[in-house]
Amino acid sequence: MPDFVIFLMGATAAVLCLVLMLRLVGFKAQKPQDYGKGGPKFDIRTHLSGPLVMEGVLYGPTGRVTSRFVAQAHGSWDGENGHLVEDFKFDSGSEQKREWFLTAKTDGSFDAEAPDVVGVGQGKQMGSAVEFKYRIKLADAAGGHELDTTDWMYMLENGTIVNRSQMRKFGIKVAELVATIRPAEV
Repeated sequence: MPDFVIFLMGATAAVLCLVLMLRLVGFKAQKPQDYGKGGPKFDIRTHLSGPLVMEGVLYGPTGRVTSRFVAQAHGSWDGENGHLVEDFKFDSGSEQKREWFLTAKTDGSFDAEAPDVVGVGQGKQMGSAVEFKYRIKLADAAGGHELDTTDWMYMLENGTIVNRSQMRKFGIKVAELVATIRPAEV
């Protein structure tokens, strides 16, 4: 019996170490302050304005690509109030439209609302990155689940934005998105 207890204690310690490591060094451990210096400055009012092209993939909970998409978007700003319309076309042939209403604040933070977002999403831009957290409600055809979403957007020197998002249910990652966002050629 003592060997079994020692085994359980060791297994518990290993799991706790793994959880702590993922919290301290993983995707969720990032903070806007980590990107406060260096790289091109990301300003949502400038870089999410005008016609945009988005291209990306969605990964399921096993890490395999479940969907690919291309989206056309257009952002406009009137002072601190922004409007971003995204039209997605998925490889399955399905289409989705999302309309964001954004409010930029003087401290670099912003609020965002959309019809499929529960409550108000909150973001923070600092240096070359933007962190954006919100709860999204999936369409009934996709199960109608509410997922806690964290987007990280990183500005590259050429003006392209790399977007990485994780969606979680009960704290467990169920999907991930990786996409690029760039000005559309007109």
